[in-house]
Amino acid sequence: MSDGVLTLLDGSHLRAADLSLPQSDVALTGTQVLDLADSTASSSIFGLSLPQSLKSSALRRIGVEIHHDDDDGVFRRSELSPDQASKTIKLYIAAIADELQDDPIVVAVLDGRTIKMFLEDEDDFAMIAENLFTDLDAEDKGKIQKSEIRNALVHMGVEMGVPPISEFPIINSILKKHGADGEEELGQAQFASLLQCVLQDLADALAAKRVVLVQNIKIFNGSKLRKLLADEKQFSNVVEKIQQEKQGGKDSSGITQLVRSFLEENGLELGLPPCEANEAVVLLYDSIFTEIGNNKTASEVDRDELFNLTKELLEKFAEQLEGNPVYHGLDQ
Repeated sequence: MSDGVLTLLDGSHLRAADLSLPQSDVALTGTQVLDLADSTASSSIFGLSLPQSLKSSALRRIGVEIHHDDDDGVFRRSELSPDQASKTIKLYIAAIADELQDDPIVVAVLDGRTIKMFLEDEDDFAMIAENLFTDLDAEDKGKIQKSEIRNALVHMGVEMGVPPISEFPIINSILKKHGADGEEELGQAQFASLLQCVLQDLADALAAKRVVLVQNIKIFNGSKLRKLLADEKQFSNVVEKIQQEKQGGKDSSGITQLVRSFLEENGLELGLPPCEANEAVVLLYDSIFTEIGNNKTASEVDRDELFNLTKELLEKFAEQLEGNPVYHGLDQ
């Protein structure tokens, strides 16, 4: 799944990967099989190396325990026939895909296309250049120094396809090429012309060598909720906590409001997006609690009815989030 420069790694890229091994009669060690699988997975997700914690979880899913603190890992030392190796790789990568489906990763793929899109639309680019110039002209002189082009790129940022300079040092060479580190003052038209040249070179450089950055973003797509609903013990514990709220002096409140308050306060750990993520989340809560309402007070509802109400609500949340995932920056 992709949204502009942002791409959601939810396992779909791995499920579409070619997992066939070259024809061979040579047995492979467990270490070789894992290295081959990791390389295949990485090449399918823009060359990223997956976190060790995710790979370890995937191995546990297929019943393989790997010890990194000693040399006695049985699987690593074992030899697998070509058929066994092929089967293990497929199971392992499928398990990684399942892990990503449960807890997706968001990456920004910066390959120059977003920048070129801005450059090709003259009106769009003119507006961007004007806004940047206004922001950088702090003293409202109608002039800014050439060196402010560097800050213009920082202002544009990942959302507009520009990587941090620390992640793509070639930007320094591009700026130097265009003399964009001097103190000469530029008017708005001159600034726009220089910015256009710098961005064109940057787009070409990214097309030749893209940058992929993991984003500090949490995705709520309903998968964690479905996992909770499928675990009867875990879900019963959630209902029990709501029951305790009900018995803790809130019997006179409406049951719908009681459940909503609980989910708004504790939803993050259940797989629900926080209401402060954006206005759409508040509207999502409003629509679901309007559709699945209950006019009874908390004291009129027994545990079974509370169980069914909570289950129906979370199933509806899961359904809505699956169709319209919510992205929430973890630093917000």
